[in-house]
Amino acid sequence: MSDEIRPRPVGAVVRNSDAGVELTVTWHGEIVLDRIPLGFAVNGNEVGVNAELVRVSERTVSDRFRLRSGKSVGSHAYEHHESTHTFRTGDGLEWQVVVRTARDGVAFRYVLPKLDGTARITGDRTAITLPARSRNWVLDYQTWYETPRFGVDTTDLAPGAYGFPFLSRLDNTAHILVTESGIDGRFAGAHVVAGDPEPGGGRTLRFTLADDSVEVARGEVTPWRVILVGTLPELVESLLVDELAPPVSPELADATWVRPGRAAWSWWSDFYSGARLDKQKHFVDVAADLGWEHLLIDCGWEETWVPEIVAYASRRGIQVHLWTIWRDLNTPEDLRKLALWRSWGVAGIKVDFMESESKDRYRWYDSVLTETARLGLMVNFHGSVIPRGWARTFPQVIGYEAIRGAEYYVFFADQALTAAHNVIQPFTRNIVGGMDATPVAFGAPNRTTSDGHELGLSVAFEAGITHFADHVDAYADRPLAARFLAELAPAWDETALLAGDPDSHAVIARRAGDRWFVGCIATGEARTIEVPLERLGVGPDAQVWIVGDDATGLAERTVTAEDVFTVEVARDGGFVAIVAPAGTEVFRAEPRPTHPAPVVHPAVAELGPDGTASLTTDPGARLRLPLGWSADRVGETGWLVRPDSSLRPGQLGVVTVERDGDGVVPVVAHARIVYPLTPGAYALSDLPMLSFANADGPVERDQSNGGGNPRDGQRMRVAGQEFERGLGTAPASEATFHLGGRAETFAGAVGVDDESTGRARVSVLADGHEIFAADVEAGKPVTPFSLPVHGMRTLSLRGATDDPGVHVDWVDTTVHV
Repeated sequence: MSDEIRPRPVGAVVRNSDAGVELTVTWHGEIVLDRIPLGFAVNGNEVGVNAELVRVSERTVSDRFRLRSGKSVGSHAYEHHESTHTFRTGDGLEWQVVVRTARDGVAFRYVLPKLDGTARITGDRTAITLPARSRNWVLDYQTWYETPRFGVDTTDLAPGAYGFPFLSRLDNTAHILVTESGIDGRFAGAHVVAGDPEPGGGRTLRFTLADDSVEVARGEVTPWRVILVGTLPELVESLLVDELAPPVSPELADATWVRPGRAAWSWWSDFYSGARLDKQKHFVDVAADLGWEHLLIDCGWEETWVPEIVAYASRRGIQVHLWTIWRDLNTPEDLRKLALWRSWGVAGIKVDFMESESKDRYRWYDSVLTETARLGLMVNFHGSVIPRGWARTFPQVIGYEAIRGAEYYVFFADQALTAAHNVIQPFTRNIVGGMDATPVAFGAPNRTTSDGHELGLSVAFEAGITHFADHVDAYADRPLAARFLAELAPAWDETALLAGDPDSHAVIARRAGDRWFVGCIATGEARTIEVPLERLGVGPDAQVWIVGDDATGLAERTVTAEDVFTVEVARDGGFVAIVAPAGTEVFRAEPRPTHPAPVVHPAVAELGPDGTASLTTDPGARLRLPLGWSADRVGETGWLVRPDSSLRPGQLGVVTVERDGDGVVPVVAHARIVYPLTPGAYALSDLPMLSFANADGPVERDQSNGGGNPRDGQRMRVAGQEFERGLGTAPASEATFHLGGRAETFAGAVGVDDESTGRARVSVLADGHEIFAADVEAGKPVTPFSLPVHGMRTLSLRGATDDPGVHVDWVDTTVHV
């Protein structure tokens, strides 16, 4: 898109009338919204009526900012006209409404410039009245924005609460989109509440805060309330929400570590796969063959093997992101986990279930945003609020959910996503920022959309990192889908709406370099859709490779076009296309190469009497250390690593060795630094594992295996006898621990937990040699053992079975030093 500052067709006028302070919005000289009441209630007293105008000041606000992800990455300039209207109430309180006018909309916010101490905002006068002839695309308000979106005429709009962004068509060409920008922990979010029909059939939307009251201090007391105005292409392509957000801090201005792209994600297709290292490696392999950039490991991951998958993925230039829940990052101590994960080489986090728009929750967002920025971690918010400009202020934010996406196929088989719901998103939710809808769910149960529609979502929906829902094998098994998803660009230079309407279809084009990627999603009957190319500037005889619907699923064809091409779509169908200039390569994707792993020796190093451990690495390698640790280089390849005082006997920390690899992705390997066991007895469940494999979820500590989720077991019980300490496993299983040659005996017992049936063969290995074996069976008492392990460096507990679902408990297991 052009970077020039163009004239503003949008105008805004603030008046102080007998009815109070009001705002009128115009577009190309015509009134589109008239007499919007302005003001709010402070400590229960309404300002905005009977207000005295003190002064008006005006200025031009111009700036340039860079987007690292989104609908248009790169540098953008803007110019806004700003007017500040200062009013005084009858009791002397000064308040202001600050209005910004841009070429594609109007924004305003409220300010208390001279407030002493604090006050409470207890209400809002702001309201927008929609004309009776208008039509809207809305969702019923929910603080995590996952209700379905739907179209409704204003005369039929039910009274109630509706979430942002709220889209209205006022006439044949004029549209408005109502939302917010520039929010932080000083404010609460807002939504609108529609009242009863007006006498002429119109409907008034009143702004309503998420909190009953919000404590404020001197300065701004609301975020920007934003009204985009224009045609549908102008709204879809707008960056106004980002323009209004605070500028990025200097330390984030060159955040080249933010890497938009495409991600493999196993949770949707294999619910418990987050606990399986072998499955995550398979997703890395296929993602790398497709040329993708990221792997998201959802719930179930275990810190024992996260460094291993980070190292494995880094050799193919793939970065690893970890799921977590917001309440596990809710205190300063909790936030230290982020530094630990970053020290392993983890590139980002997916934080889930915030589900609130309160001021208190926005203060939590502030903490997480600040810490992830400091550490260089990308962040994807799920169960979250909608975007309100953080892509500019905090470029590490590469996505939000805030949409009913593909996960609803998993939990609500009888509420499958509709094509109509999907088609509305590019005109509403996606306008304000990246949305992690996890698209392209070929394997969705009860799906009514066509394969072409699902593939079309990969372009029609934008997120900084697109997490594809389906199993990577589902894409590999569809060669046309795999080829397109391999070509799909990781980031977009430009976005354009080529055709469509929220009630029928959306044809979105996104440019990367000299190629345009086109995605169409449609709702309704099968038909022909026309795609105009004049806005793309690809020149004559452009090459167009199209993948769309046919009777068996997907089919391809290639055409040459200058002005337009047409595609037959199925019912609730869609398609994708790549448009390239004549004489250029249409297909350019390549698998990611495999880089050699860095050298690090030994893989497990013990601390010496001086409190340091020695490592040898490649010349020029770098170390990434846990918080509070330090390291000194010894010669070209040696290191002396010194942990902090929190490391205790038997515990370990992970040191990451980095070497330059694929672009911003270093190739990494890891060493574990162990504080040696000192004399005493150690419950095995208190010691860290070097590695584990388990058929059903992680190996559980001090509880039965349970199932695929972490910490889902019960108290261990074998033949009716309960045990408090031990390990719950699901064969085939193996858990390995470091002894370092310091232990004398290993004692305990083993049996089949009463939560399962069947039998298993169990064994204990020391330095890889079997020193104990037994057959255990459900309903039989535990089998005890006491084994000499003098001089042995590693201890492994192994289980094997032909009975699927059998769970084995290793109880009262103790290492004696």
